[in-house]
Amino acid sequence: MIDYKEKTADQLVAAGVELTKDELMDLIEVPQDESMGDYALPCFRLAKVLRKAPPMIAADIAEKLNASVESDYESIIDKVVQVNAYVNVFLSRAKMASDVVDEVLAKKDDFGKSDIGGHKTVIVEYSSPNIAKPFHIGHIRSTVIGNAIYKIYDALGYDTIRINHLGDYGTQFGKMICAYRHWGNEEDVKREPIKTLLSYYTKFHEEAEKDPSLDDEARAIFAKLENGGEEEVRLWQWFREESLKEFSRVYKMLGIEFDSYNGESFYSDKMERFVKEMEDKGLLEESEGAQIVRLDDYDMPPALIKKSDGSTLYITRDIAAAVYRKETYNFYKNIYVVASQQNLHFQQWFRVLDLMGYDWAYDCVHVPFGLVSLAGGVTMSTRKGQVVFLEDVLNQSVEKTAEIMREKGVDEEVIPEIAHQVGIGAVVFNELSNNRIKDYVFDWDRVLNFDGETGPYVQYTHARACSVLRKADPADVEKALAGGIDASKITGDSAYDLVKLIYRMPAVIEEAGSKYEPSIVTRHIIQIASTFNRFYHDEHILVEDADERIAKIALVAAAGQAIRNGLHLLGIEAPERM
Repeated sequence: MIDYKEKTADQLVAAGVELTKDELMDLIEVPQDESMGDYALPCFRLAKVLRKAPPMIAADIAEKLNASVESDYESIIDKVVQVNAYVNVFLSRAKMASDVVDEVLAKKDDFGKSDIGGHKTVIVEYSSPNIAKPFHIGHIRSTVIGNAIYKIYDALGYDTIRINHLGDYGTQFGKMICAYRHWGNEEDVKREPIKTLLSYYTKFHEEAEKDPSLDDEARAIFAKLENGGEEEVRLWQWFREESLKEFSRVYKMLGIEFDSYNGESFYSDKMERFVKEMEDKGLLEESEGAQIVRLDDYDMPPALIKKSDGSTLYITRDIAAAVYRKETYNFYKNIYVVASQQNLHFQQWFRVLDLMGYDWAYDCVHVPFGLVSLAGGVTMSTRKGQVVFLEDVLNQSVEKTAEIMREKGVDEEVIPEIAHQVGIGAVVFNELSNNRIKDYVFDWDRVLNFDGETGPYVQYTHARACSVLRKADPADVEKALAGGIDASKITGDSAYDLVKLIYRMPAVIEEAGSKYEPSIVTRHIIQIASTFNRFYHDEHILVEDADERIAKIALVAAAGQAIRNGLHLLGIEAPERM
């Protein structure tokens, strides 16, 4: 597609503006008030060079550019206006509309994609729930933000690898096995694995407050697990398998898949290599029996590598995992979608990797996000059993959607599929509609509110565009989709505003990737949906004039495609009927 900003810079150079193309690209901006044109060139920087007042310079440039436009039949510019110290450029609406609509209809599902990534490998680690603990609403943030980042990087032309770094190792398994032996039974675990294991885990912490010897017992059990104790390993594997079955149900509801489930346990036999490497490089230091790497020079507390009892910690496993991934995948970026609570942890171990001499240490990127709390400011706690199960949230959202559809008299046969698409989409869209770093209070009323700028609103807009295409004459739709429309018929304000938003979509996707921020895509497709609905209400689409009718059908199809592609990047389906 034409880069209209670049073409505008070219025409300014051709008109004799005394700046280079690169300088002009830096200066050209988009006016906040759309009535002031598509682009504006501020002339303040030229004042010193030309020794003239900026408004006079702007008037001269506007005059030259207008003369250039009038003599160039192929110009993308319609007119140029001087406003004080600015040169305001109005593009040819028909040329842009023709270019954008043809591009979208030709590329279809590939519209918005690019080859910026050049097939370099990007790893995205996300979700990463703890085995034998509930997959609660707090996990949705990492899960859906990470999935959207994966999809965005995939669309930008990177070879993406999705890793679910399961929390399947550590002292909590000593506690879990200890609790199971004291208060558990196999039948309850088989019937309802996660909720049963959560009840054991909660009970362990309640009882350990009264009987601290339970903590010693749990540590001894974990030591046996680390040393390959047959019964401990059997129970650990069983808890892991049962947990994965439950997690898989939630991932299936969300339409999320992974390329690797290698979790903490996968690296348990790979850590000694790096402990020895740190020791050989003189990084390790003993402190109260523990092994640490001092980071005082970087204004950070020491990184604890080994406890006094010889057991390793998260940071050691994370170093082993990062090196394994570099050696296995030779990544360009290794992205970790993990809560902001872990900011210091990531800063420490990235620095330790750097000190170990790995020049790719800062190709590892921590993408933090805000915390989830329950209404009333209650923080999620598996120890206290204060959790909202994610599967319950998704199921209730689907059920509420089905109820709304029945109230509106929708055919019962189509309700299950559409209720699933819209109900799941509502929850995911809600999570991705705000900046990821903001803290988040889980509130049923807000999550299941289908009014306003929500997922169901955007999905309904897509369904509305599909409905227009179904109502149109198939021959007209065929002509519209073939391209080459008379774009002069779609140059009204609402149509042109819609064209400009669709045009910006590839740049929006690129920005979302560079900032690791899916909400940039979310907000943009809300704008497209809102502007499409304004166009839908402002202009009758299936009009008598054939050229106008076909042009408008083409714009409807392009808008629907843009919305569908945007929803796909967020991991949300786009129903054709609602």
